[in-house]
Amino acid sequence: MNYYNEIKNKLIDNEIYSKVKDYSKEKHRVITYFEIGKLLSEAGKHYGENIIGKYSEELMVEVGKKYNKKTLFRIRQFYVIFTNVKVAPLAHLSWSHYQEMLPLKDINKINYYMKICVKQNLSRNELRARIKSKEYERLPEQTKLKLINNKESVVSDFIKNPIVIRNNTNYDIVSEKLLKRLILDNMEHFLSELGSGFCFIGSEYKIKIDDTYNYIDILLYNYIYKCFIVVELKITSLKAEHVGQITKYINYIDKNVRTISDTNTIGIILSRKNDKIVLEYCSDSRIFFKEMLIV
Repeated sequence: MNYYNEIKNKLIDNEIYSKVKDYSKEKHRVITYFEIGKLLSEAGKHYGENIIGKYSEELMVEVGKKYNKKTLFRIRQFYVIFTNVKVAPLAHLSWSHYQEMLPLKDINKINYYMKICVKQNLSRNELRARIKSKEYERLPEQTKLKLINNKESVVSDFIKNPIVIRNNTNYDIVSEKLLKRLILDNMEHFLSELGSGFCFIGSEYKIKIDDTYNYIDILLYNYIYKCFIVVELKITSLKAEHVGQITKYINYIDKNVRTISDTNTIGIILSRKNDKIVLEYCSDSRIFFKEMLIV
């Protein structure tokens, strides 16, 4: 086989396709690069590692300058790594997604990020942020084993440890109001840190107990558990009165908001412990203690 001609023709075909086809051109590029990666891998076995350098010099002249040595190495790496990945068809993601995952090397980590990209329709920038925050590393070891062995998981498996709260202001957390503001400003990120199925209902959610109006800091809903989640924020250490307060709120939601199809409401308290914000209290075993890291 003339590996160089085969590679050149595929690249030329891809260049033409990308100019005349808007729909599915990214899918075409991913498939083409995977096929070229296989050819480069086979050519290397026949002619040695320096064949990529030789091919790149000619391709840069005949096809385009972007097909340099670094690009060809990346394309071959793409084939080598993803030839054993079985999570989803390769064409479900873009080439830019794969470029973000190429440095990871750990196949279990790659499988995880591929799966959430497809399931949650993550953009390249969203994937980059997840990788940068070390989301996979913050999963419980038990969860990683379930993923590796394709065992059924539950919502709590995907609560990160520590949970990361973004602090774009760089202010010290000196008040419950500021902590709430950080969470609300990055609500989508906060929900993804808690796990799967969480939805935002409201903040300062007004309820009336006896003749007094009270305000729940944050009210969430989980469509997998089919229940409401009352979230209270405290910048002091956890106290007995905090638990009493949230118990009242849980009872109110169960009595006045929860429907017959919903399960019991869950209450969680974020409080300060050893100079860190932690998810220290939870009324239900479906969610459990996690440290909070504010970055």
